[in-house]
Amino acid sequence: MEYFYHETAIIDKGAKIGKNTKIWHFCHIMSKSEIGENCSLGQNVFVADDVKIGNNVKIQNNVSIYTGVICEDDVFLGPSMVFTNISNPRSAVVRKGQYEKTLVKKGASIGANATIVCGHTIGEYAFIGAGAVVTKDVPDYALMVGAPAKQIAWMSRFGHRLNFDEKNEAVCPESNQKYILINGNVKIVL
Repeated sequence: MEYFYHETAIIDKGAKIGKNTKIWHFCHIMSKSEIGENCSLGQNVFVADDVKIGNNVKIQNNVSIYTGVICEDDVFLGPSMVFTNISNPRSAVVRKGQYEKTLVKKGASIGANATIVCGHTIGEYAFIGAGAVVTKDVPDYALMVGAPAKQIAWMSRFGHRLNFDEKNEAVCPESNQKYILINGNVKIVL
């Protein structure tokens, strides 16, 4: 086996799990799920059927990833954050065929106890603050906080707040990578 799993984890037959992935205590991985290489799933993580998780994804303790969720490479899911997959759930109404898609794009980070309401896209390298409730699509590099979540700034790929000057340019203080803000969209300068 090319991945590690703790003896208390339940991995259903048919689940696809990439090389060097680590699955810790009390996790449950369902049979039709796909998890990439070099991922880390903390304790008590649930991955439902038809979930796709890219490479190098870090999933902290107590996260449930329900059918309809796709996480691209390098995503961070903070402790006890929540995904939904039905907008109008009712116990007495069966809506299993109506799961809504949620896409978390490359490099995005979702903070502890945040809630991502289904049917939305979290943009590349977006940063969702702890406890935020996301109820709409999030642009690439956006910093979102509050309930409902509102954008308050822009973030670099290294997770630092970007301060744009009068030319709409900013530099990440850690990587020295340059960014430009054009028509409400942040782009990295190559």
